[in-house]
Amino acid sequence: MAHEELRQLMRHRRQLTMRIGTVKQTIVGLAILFGDGVLNDDLLKLVDRKPRSRRSGLTEACRKTLREAPKAMTARDLCDQIRATMPLLLAGHKYSAASVTTILTRLVSYGEAREVTGNRGRRAWQWLAGQGEPID
Repeated sequence: MAHEELRQLMRHRRQLTMRIGTVKQTIVGLAILFGDGVLNDDLLKLVDRKPRSRRSGLTEACRKTLREAPKAMTARDLCDQIRATMPLLLAGHKYSAASVTTILTRLVSYGEAREVTGNRGRRAWQWLAGQGEPID
């Protein structure tokens, strides 16, 4: 009984996370179209468009890279792409692929991405949030 309730709650959380991603993407799209000035400070913070005092982190870089990828990516693919676009971001990580894999696993648990089998049977990840695809 508790097991089934937990499964239902986890499914509900994934659905909510996907819906939140969809709404955020819609708001960001409108802000891009009409300018950030149409949004108040609270809403800018909620959709991560408020200027930050620190640089964007590795998790956000993984989200952005995976979101923009035309196909599933391995942890190594993500590392290579992040190095190409933000070279300093991975500079402090001794085992960058392990750090990225940890983040990707977390994104799966949030319902934002899913793990798939890529080329040569390697683990790969695909962006889900906001795509309206069911997870299960």
